[in-house]
Amino acid sequence: MSKTVLVVSAHSDDEALGCGGTIARHTKSGDKVHLIFMTNGVGSRKAKKEEIECRRRAAQKSADILGVSSIQQFDFPDNKMDMISLLDVVQAIEDVIDKLQPEIIYTHHVGDLNIDHRITHQAVMTACRPQPEFCVKEIYAFEVLSSTEWQTSNYNQFLPNVFIDITNYVHIKKEAIMAYSSEMHQPPHSRSIDNVLRLSNFRGNSVGCNYAEAFMLLRKID
Repeated sequence: MSKTVLVVSAHSDDEALGCGGTIARHTKSGDKVHLIFMTNGVGSRKAKKEEIECRRRAAQKSADILGVSSIQQFDFPDNKMDMISLLDVVQAIEDVIDKLQPEIIYTHHVGDLNIDHRITHQAVMTACRPQPEFCVKEIYAFEVLSSTEWQTSNYNQFLPNVFIDITNYVHIKKEAIMAYSSEMHQPPHSRSIDNVLRLSNFRGNSVGCNYAEAFMLLRKID
């Protein structure tokens, strides 16, 4: 039976970097995957209207590659989500959950360096307070290169305990990330195509497969 999956990302491109292969695996298996982007991803750069539109088109292209069913774009302040009421963020996510009734959610790790990632994580966990008959049964945190690994050593470390084999989908992940070409860098930058694939290869080899994405299980109710 197909499932409904919700990916809650602070910025468009986080979803492709953090769980693009897993999204492709879900959609190829018949699951419906929906995306939330909390900010436009470029507002902190004083981006012009055409730059915001360019990022929006990149997100749609990436979503099409991954087979995503819908995108919800919010307009919270980029890299300033700590300056607004957490309640506003929580309620925005709650509205989407109420509408879509997802069984599975993927979102950011609480220890990421980027403040928007941390606020998004907190808002998701608040919106998903476990109550009777609540639809969400599984919540996972993903890692995002140039944020998760850049946090202060030993501070809320990302310690994965779930690995999803994306060997048959890594080419789709790569294509989805390449849609965000303006956000990617050349090696040896952490956020390069080479390093994204290297991380997936490392995570896979850690558990005996070619490519994998790693997650921290935050909650699972059977």
